[in-house]
Amino acid sequence: MHSSILSTLAAAGAAGGPPAWIQYLPFAAMAVIMWFLIIRPQMKQQKEHKAKLASITRGNEVVTGGGLVGKVIKVDETYAEVEIAANVRVKVVKSTIVEVMGVKPAND
Repeated sequence: MHSSILSTLAAAGAAGGPPAWIQYLPFAAMAVIMWFLIIRPQMKQQKEHKAKLASITRGNEVVTGGGLVGKVIKVDETYAEVEIAANVRVKVVKSTIVEVMGVKPAND
């Protein structure tokens, strides 16, 4: 009796089941949604940040990851020297610069 129920269910499932590729369709749809909602915007944001860091020049006002705001005095390939107060200069890694705010006004 037990084997007859299993054989009946197996025969019913094999005869009218959907194609195998339809089972993978939700996973493919989730991958596409993840690409457009998460991965693609993040890649765009990283590209913009990299362009900002490449455009840093002497005189720009920047904000570091630690929250220090200062004026760029000297720029190197990987470092930037930032003046955070009168005659107080710190050397920061360019990748830790979060925001480039532009040129500071002349009346500092």
